[in-house]
Amino acid sequence: MIFKHFLQISALLMFWPLSANAQDIARPQPEIATDYEGVSVAEGADFMIVTANPHATEAGYKVLEKGGSAVDAAIAAQLVLGLVEPQSSGLGGGAFMLHYDAESKELVSYDARETAPMLAGPYLFQKHGEPMAFFDAVVGGRSVGVPGTPALLKETHQIHGKLTWMELFDDAVMLAEEGFEVSPRMAQMVEGAQDRLKRFPATSAYFMPDGKPVQAGDRLHNLKYADTLKEFRFYGSSKFYRGQIPARIVEAVQGYADNPGLLNTRDFHEYRLKKRDPVCGPYRAYIVCSMGEPSSGALTLLQMLGMLEKFDLPALGADDPQSWSLIAQASALAFADRNKYMTDPDFVDTPGLALIDPEYLVSRASLIKPDQPLEMIEAGTPPTISAEEYEAAPDVTRPGTSHISVVDKDGNIVSMTTTIEGAFGSHMMVNGYLLNNELTDFSFEPYGEDGKPIANSAEGGKRPRSSMSPTIVFDQKGNPVLVLGSAGGSHIIGYVLQRIIAVLDWNMPIEDALAMPHILARGKTIEMENDVQQKALEDMGHDVSVKSLNSGLTAIHITNESLRGSPDPRREGVAKGQ
Repeated sequence: MIFKHFLQISALLMFWPLSANAQDIARPQPEIATDYEGVSVAEGADFMIVTANPHATEAGYKVLEKGGSAVDAAIAAQLVLGLVEPQSSGLGGGAFMLHYDAESKELVSYDARETAPMLAGPYLFQKHGEPMAFFDAVVGGRSVGVPGTPALLKETHQIHGKLTWMELFDDAVMLAEEGFEVSPRMAQMVEGAQDRLKRFPATSAYFMPDGKPVQAGDRLHNLKYADTLKEFRFYGSSKFYRGQIPARIVEAVQGYADNPGLLNTRDFHEYRLKKRDPVCGPYRAYIVCSMGEPSSGALTLLQMLGMLEKFDLPALGADDPQSWSLIAQASALAFADRNKYMTDPDFVDTPGLALIDPEYLVSRASLIKPDQPLEMIEAGTPPTISAEEYEAAPDVTRPGTSHISVVDKDGNIVSMTTTIEGAFGSHMMVNGYLLNNELTDFSFEPYGEDGKPIANSAEGGKRPRSSMSPTIVFDQKGNPVLVLGSAGGSHIIGYVLQRIIAVLDWNMPIEDALAMPHILARGKTIEMENDVQQKALEDMGHDVSVKSLNSGLTAIHITNESLRGSPDPRREGVAKGQ
């Protein structure tokens, strides 16, 4: 099915038969081991917002309380996040937004992904014929793409906003001028990155005044960010793409001698926000919608769900290791396809929706056995011709992202994942905010071992592949039931998948679903947050790694009775509604 700029959910439901065995049956709640106590949750009947920081949630809540739209609230929250959680997202980065209009039943997605400089080529991250070390590539100007977040905020407000543009800046400007307390998470991340941050005078002066990393509870002011916000408030996003703001970025990017970048002012002039077709597919009695390419989120997520629909996860439950074996195998197969085929569709003739063709997913699911690992993990051959020309290349991403979930009083929804890529992005601070390192999401190798091109190689004007997965789930009547997304690099897809299954198949309350230990796979190794399932999965023959998996989920569960919002207990987020 080909989607146009808007997706009519009611029309979509006519094209996809829903599984007869997937009715909304009340099932017993499983006992889930978790290391997280005091999980936050909020309930409301009219509106709800969940972000990764209390200040951002409060800013969005005030907007919703005044009658603002979901987009208005997301804008206010993002402006604050760029101040109080600058290591994760901001005006120097990009975002993907999914917007649902409750009156028209229309779903649209906005692509504010960063673009590569026009001078960039496939060998962008090579020196002396060899790929650069990851952090050698990240730190400095070479990794910086043209930011898309300013364009996203202004243009979506023009379409979906209800309050005036200038009203959305109050909290961000106030906090920047009057100061805010450094959170424990921000302090911890500055401590860990201080050696790299020291390389840049503006960055070091802000995060390490007096030469020492800021501490939790310290009060920070950001007057340069306040000045940038005031320009944004009065002049709109045009100032971010023409004039002094991009000129200062170009000067910094090109001027860092150790790792200069290729951005120039023309790259900013030519940046455009893009409307993309949302990608949707069935899962049991639901329709799951997320962001299409250049994000790999929707296609990979829907591949996983399409394969898993063959298996009775509701009956197995969360405590049965076979559930996790199935999830891991479906994930590994989907990631194999992702790594080979998915990238910016404006530059590569990708398989696209062929990757979620029902017959193709049946053939992929046939490789899965519940009680033993896959014999071989490799990309399949979807029903398309050009797809076989490319070779697989996984990315090496680091989590430096945030997610905003909003439902307004009219039932409009925003699911928005926003990022500067790795923590602290390129580590360069200009105009009071950090610049992204998004270009390191491109493959560092332009060709595979057999000489075939890699689809996700760098090219001038191209948008690098992403894993961001802003998601909205609808029931069989076309009503939204779940809004979610996460931070976490390429782990994002697994984090979102697990929560969809937890809520839809295992009937978990949303706060328990977010708090449950992560178990996911991006290849042959199953990564997990604790060792509860480790021995059982290893006995099946799986390779298991227990490690820290720091996500950044936010979610809203929508029922006939209420809106139930919850943030990820691994971060500092808050849900608030009424």
